[in-house]
Amino acid sequence: MSCSGLAIMMGAGGPDWGIEMSEQLATDLGHLVEELAKEARPTEPANLARLGEQVASLFKAKPDEVAVLALTGQDKFLKFIIPEKLQAIGTLPMTSTSALAVRTVREKRPELFNNFAGTRHATVFEGVPLGRRHDEPIQKLMSAPIFVEDKVIGVVQISRKGRTSAEAGPDFTQQDLRLLVSITGALAAFIKLCKVS
Repeated sequence: MSCSGLAIMMGAGGPDWGIEMSEQLATDLGHLVEELAKEARPTEPANLARLGEQVASLFKAKPDEVAVLALTGQDKFLKFIIPEKLQAIGTLPMTSTSALAVRTVREKRPELFNNFAGTRHATVFEGVPLGRRHDEPIQKLMSAPIFVEDKVIGVVQISRKGRTSAEAGPDFTQQDLRLLVSITGALAAFIKLCKVS
């Protein structure tokens, strides 16, 4: 079933409907990565956008609220893959003490913050224009490591941006965090396609 077909069903279903829909969307994400693997240029901008939109749809987020980063430089840096606009901006050194993505790699565990704007964190990438107003910082954030076997190869983050926490949207839940962890296998396959150096 396609994502658009699922969107039409939103008014129906019982208490497990949201879980079933999320599982289907996660399966669709895996299929998308399989499709991209068959393409000559799987990481061209249009494909990066498709993947970002698919991940965003799982969490009712906007595409610019999705970040996928890969370890590079002999695991000394994290480099943005998604959003594409952040690829050329720079990398996060693994020595950073204020970048949540770095902490996610080090601690090898997922986290969620529904008060992220109030925490100490690196803000350099929040200032990059991604198609929305500059006065909409990240208010809420989930972060999960991406593994291949027992080695972390990257991080996925989903945020909610807005001028205030209320404007940013609903709080993330433990169910959202479990869903984020469940899609990391598909994202690991995608990172392998990217051949990040």
